[in-house]
Amino acid sequence: MDKKKTPLLGMTLHELQELVVGLGLPRFTARQIASWLYVKKVDSIDAMTNLSLKNRERLKEQYEVGGSVPVESMRSADGTVKYLYRTPEGHYVEAVYIPEEDRATLCVSSQVGCKMNCHFCMTGKQGFSASLTSAQILNQIYSLPERDRLTNVVFMGMGEPFDNLEAVLRACEVLTADYGYAWSPKRITVSTVGLKKGLRRFLEESDCHLAVSLHSPFPQQRAQLMPAEKAYSITEVVELLRGYDFSKQRRLSFEYIVFKGVNDSEEHARELVRLLRGLDCRINLIRFHAIPGVGLEGVDRDQMIAFRDYLTHHGVFATLRASRGEDIFAACGMLSTERMKNDC
Repeated sequence: MDKKKTPLLGMTLHELQELVVGLGLPRFTARQIASWLYVKKVDSIDAMTNLSLKNRERLKEQYEVGGSVPVESMRSADGTVKYLYRTPEGHYVEAVYIPEEDRATLCVSSQVGCKMNCHFCMTGKQGFSASLTSAQILNQIYSLPERDRLTNVVFMGMGEPFDNLEAVLRACEVLTADYGYAWSPKRITVSTVGLKKGLRRFLEESDCHLAVSLHSPFPQQRAQLMPAEKAYSITEVVELLRGYDFSKQRRLSFEYIVFKGVNDSEEHARELVRLLRGLDCRINLIRFHAIPGVGLEGVDRDQMIAFRDYLTHHGVFATLRASRGEDIFAACGMLSTERMKNDC
């Protein structure tokens, strides 16, 4: 049986430098490999033709590029495409490609399942299986059929990014570094329920945009929707965020799924204004995508607009996020859950 090889994909320049030195290759070879991986996007070590044949063979003994194409896809009538990737361990994760007129966004996953168990999330109902490696995170971009059209990446797929912070930070480094994809950090948004330890480190070590899942300004109700509130209070998270400057390039947003008769009242809007007053941020209002076994409903567009207008008129900038891909298991985690059932 062939010995399992380590993926090169997902490695930072520093890691590649340690790798080549360990193999007895010239140190400059690390930057050559990075260019082949992240600029030229080759799918094999054999394609790295400015490495000598001897060095390629030495590299191939222990390493491989590590790309893996999607095993399934579902295309929506609106152009949204959900891709299913299989990890070497046999798990499944999803990435969603969302094309728009002037941009194309990929929603990527950071874990298989999730520990946060949010009431409205299908991924949370899977439980937690594993954290993805930086290779498995980046592979969702690297092996995407539309990868050359991408303008933005959001870490809003399966999993809690700050529960897998090392791999997420490494992936963000590769995406933004000059040796990697060389993207502006403004093209990347990382979402969290508000894990404070990870939040502090992310704010100190990354310039990427931040999105915080809020969903209710009242702690007791938020805890019912999001059990993480019991450990990571939204009021404490907001106070922590007040210590950082979001008035320049980095953007702070709060994700707010609007549930009919649950968190859509004027009282909720008023408390949101009080909670976020003085904080340089925006609220993204999201219409709920129904999932099996969850007794929550979305609201109609008129109610969404009224809720947005109240916030905007009281000094909190709010936007309505367009609903996409409802006809293709749009809720995160549904396609992978179905595939796992079929594999059993």
